[in-house]
Amino acid sequence: MRWWKAVGLAGAAGVVATGVVIVRAERRRRAYTPDQVREQLHVRFAQASSAGEAVETAAAVPRDGSGSRGRIRRLFRR
Repeated sequence: MRWWKAVGLAGAAGVVATGVVIVRAERRRRAYTPDQVREQLHVRFAQASSAGEAVETAAAVPRDGSGSRGRIRRLFRR
């Protein structure tokens, strides 16, 4: 068998294996009921909202200028 035939067969086997993985994932995804999908989306939204609120409250805390930005400002004031 020539080397290019082996490469071609390996490529075809790779395409088939990829198709199998995609089909399995699609079957798992379609196995969810609409209520399960809705519940999961609500959970993700709640997590994103709580993370966003945490970022907003952290940004609202006044800074005393002791960080790197404060040091740079002090350098340019001189």
